Amino acid sequence: MSKGDLSDMFSSGEGLPETLPADPLPILKAWLDEEAEAARVPNPNAMTLATADSEGRPSARIVLCKSIVEDPGYLVFYTNSQSRKGQELEGNPRAAAVLHWDHSGRQARVEGRVVRSPEAESDAYFASRHWTSRLGAWASAQSEPIESREALLERVTQAVIDLDLDLGALLEGGHVEIPRPAHWFGYRLWIERAELWSGGTGRIHDRAVWSRTLGSGDNPVVGRWSATRLQP
Repeated sequence: MSKGDLSDMFSSGEGLPETLPADPLPILKAWLDEEAEAARVPNPNAMTLATADSEGRPSARIVLCKSIVEDPGYLVFYTNSQSRKGQELEGNPRAAAVLHWDHSGRQARVEGRVVRSPEAESDAYFASRHWTSRLGAWASAQSEPIESREALLERVTQAVIDLDLDLGALLEGGHVEIPRPAHWFGYRLWIERAELWSGGTGRIHDRAVWSRTLGSGDNPVVGRWSATRLQP
């Protein structure tokens, strides 16, 4: 059997380029865009976000990756800052995330430092959400205990009253202004390590990692990416 025969046998679909590109984020964004266009699952931008508390105890949950900004290199998600993940990020502003697309045999892992998005960016995204989601952001003290489902629905009703909303207009699909709560905003995960994985026959996957340095601050100076192919 020749080397070429083995190469054909242990294929990895489209895989990664033989010469790894200087920047992994165009590939990552292209993968996410392809999945969004294919629409094989309801939320192709779903990603597992892992954080840790001040004692290093990890926790993970699913959030939605709302955008990947290739240059200078961060992804964006939104959440309640008073939630468990929000509180953990406040004390330890580092996170890891995984996007996995089983239909395509692809996976992406990113790690880095997390900062809050600008207020205007959070306002714009919040305003684009369905009114039920905007109302829910006011009603739910995310991650806090509650005695019953009925009590939670009472909080929704109370939020309508507190915000002085025209419920009739909402139910009829009319535009009703619901401001963004001060505790709800976007986060930017500035990527300092990115790993791309493409599944292969016999578990001979195609896998590579890129890393770079990050400066300090909310808009850090970023270093050049360094790429390395990894064994699966």
